[in-house]
Amino acid sequence: MLSAKSLFEEILHDDESFRLFCSIAASGESQGGWENGRIAALVPESERTLAPKVARHGADEDKHGRIFHALMKKRGLTPVDIPHETDYTMLLEKHGIGLAHDQLRRDQPLGVQDIVTYLAHSRVTEQRASEQMDLLRRYFADHPDIGRAVRMISQDEDNHLAYCHEELLRFAYAGHGQAIQRTLRTCALAEIRIYRDVSLAVMDHMGRLLGWTRAKSALLAAGIHAVYAYERAVGWRRMVSLRMPERRDALGGPATTMADIA
Repeated sequence: MLSAKSLFEEILHDDESFRLFCSIAASGESQGGWENGRIAALVPESERTLAPKVARHGADEDKHGRIFHALMKKRGLTPVDIPHETDYTMLLEKHGIGLAHDQLRRDQPLGVQDIVTYLAHSRVTEQRASEQMDLLRRYFADHPDIGRAVRMISQDEDNHLAYCHEELLRFAYAGHGQAIQRTLRTCALAEIRIYRDVSLAVMDHMGRLLGWTRAKSALLAAGIHAVYAYERAVGWRRMVSLRMPERRDALGGPATTMADIA
């Protein structure tokens, strides 16, 4: 029976598909680390108290990238160049979601609206990351090779999502509510489209590596399109709602390190 668990197990057990999976994940996490690091350095003076949390967010993403590299190294594998069409983070940036990399490369301080845009973008993408890692944690939390890494990354992603909710609500109370909702909706509708396209591309590459039949590939593609249809109709709304999280000040403490999963 074809299921999310069996699909992940198939990818996990084959060296080439596992290498591609980890390479794609590491690339996205490392890019997120760079983006957050630059934003932390450019936070406007009026929001300097936010900078350590943004920096912590970036440090977590960098750590996740290193974890995926370590998982490959443990199996004697080296990273591969990821296909452009599977690069979720860069495709979001290319379509104008979040802050442009050209802007982040400059040493000009960001404005408050830029911070709102960053947090709205993060709230949408961290929703996706939290859900994906929750799925992996459900199936592989006790896996001898990847279980501890999955649990750590999943907890971090939940922290990131909680932080985005809390900070966006703070800005909403300060009078940015309409801009936040407008930006969240734009980001969510773009993200679900890009996630669909990236998912189709990743499954195409995995299918070739694992020798899937046309019928299996077609079934998986149909499932991806069905998820997109649901998200386009109503599912995107889960990405734009805001509520005060139970986990307050989620990025206010010390970050966990790779030593904690060694």
